[in-house]
Amino acid sequence: MTDTQGHPARPPGPPPPGSLCLVTGATGYIGGRLVPELIAAGHRVRCLARTPGKLRDHPWADQAEIVRGDVTDAASLAEALRGVDAAYYLVHALGSGRDFEETDRRAARTFADEARAAGVRRIVYLGGLVPRGVPDRDLSPHLRSRAEVGRILLDSGVPTTVLRAAVIIGSGSASFEMLRYLTERLPVMVTPSWVRTRIQPIAVRDVLRYLVGSATMPAHVSRAFDIGGPEVLTYVDMMRRYADVDGLPRRLILPVPVLTPRLSSHWVGLVTPVPRSIARPLAESLKYEVVCDEHDIADWVPDPPGTPIPFDRALSLALQKVRDAQVDTRWSSASVPGTPSDPLPTDPDWAGGSLYTDVRERTVDAPPEALWRVVEGIGGENGWYSFPLAWAVRGWLDRLVGGVGLRRGRRDAARLRIGDSLDFWRVEEIERGRLLRLRAEMRLPGLAWLEMYAEHDDEGRTRYRQRALFHPRGLAGHAYWWSVSPFHALVFGGMARNIARTAEAAAGGTGTGAAS
Repeated sequence: MTDTQGHPARPPGPPPPGSLCLVTGATGYIGGRLVPELIAAGHRVRCLARTPGKLRDHPWADQAEIVRGDVTDAASLAEALRGVDAAYYLVHALGSGRDFEETDRRAARTFADEARAAGVRRIVYLGGLVPRGVPDRDLSPHLRSRAEVGRILLDSGVPTTVLRAAVIIGSGSASFEMLRYLTERLPVMVTPSWVRTRIQPIAVRDVLRYLVGSATMPAHVSRAFDIGGPEVLTYVDMMRRYADVDGLPRRLILPVPVLTPRLSSHWVGLVTPVPRSIARPLAESLKYEVVCDEHDIADWVPDPPGTPIPFDRALSLALQKVRDAQVDTRWSSASVPGTPSDPLPTDPDWAGGSLYTDVRERTVDAPPEALWRVVEGIGGENGWYSFPLAWAVRGWLDRLVGGVGLRRGRRDAARLRIGDSLDFWRVEEIERGRLLRLRAEMRLPGLAWLEMYAEHDDEGRTRYRQRALFHPRGLAGHAYWWSVSPFHALVFGGMARNIARTAEAAAGGTGTGAAS
């Protein structure tokens, strides 16, 4: 049965309990946490991802349907939205280029059109809290685009919930990481004037609770809701409260008016793991006061006792997750805009040019499982097993040109999964116990990968094999490879040697072969 416009007819009313929910942005910070919450609430979940393999290692992957598609592709959206009751729009093109606002606009319109055509009963969108009385033209491009996307979805003809949040406090969120590193690393800070701006932060647990509850709102509710925690604070307040919660000495904070959002984003980028491409929109969003005008969401998603979670409690929960190495998702869970995303070429002719390689092999006097533990534990606090100064300098150079640098570290100290950020790499493939493939997200004149294998040789001994690959872009790419080649023996050779030695030391020399 169809309606008068040929669209599928759906019974009126809210999505029922146990309904089918589509989650876009499931590889991101909020989306990756929302999926298990929806499953726990009894909903069926379908995830839309450009690269479904990135969700393969998530603990909930076998409980959700994962489909390939993109919010800018109407055909894949139409298929993904088939039979969906509630559709979550959790994507945006932040920092993807100068035309990111147009990309956001086009994607939102496509999503709205296809959701209406599919008979979706509700759209749920998480946007930004917009300051009162500020014209759109004066907003940061980031906030302006978020607000426009909300309006497009509200005008879709599908009942829509737009949740507007300011600073989200949770382990691994960009806002939390920025606050954490600024406070921990700088006992004395010369800060931009926006640290005096009033903000209403919210705990990520409350954000997720409101998102899940929005799925079953009645059909006549179609509007935006401000969501925030119970306290209004300045950024100075937040830094000082963080220091108290973390047991740090009181911080001396000296605001100065000369640090614009552009300049302060460089400052944030140098001090914290958050790169300038993300730090700048965060700083620009703090230029104006962002405080909730209402708390009407509680009429439809009631607040249980103890919620919304107070700021200090939100900090404590986030810090405990970090200390226990139980960070489910991080701000870097989604690929950083502007970094390479091409898969590893299987043939040099894939791109019509060269594919440079550096291959190192070592026989390891340790069982393969001991070697694999070292391989999977690489990066972060463990470092890269060769010439630490060279890696540190490369990380700093990357930050100076707007890259991600080395400070992103790891989500989990011992275990990796596809899609994880790992310093200035991204985990592209894992064959547990055998292969770890990393794709470089540093600024390079080409594409680069690093592969590490734990395997047996022809004589049954444990072998460590390491392969660095570089696909140059133009003359600059070729020049880059040949300029760094003289250092490969020191960096890559030392890396292979030290990984093998670390595995042997951990195994106590009880492996299957002699070191070469």
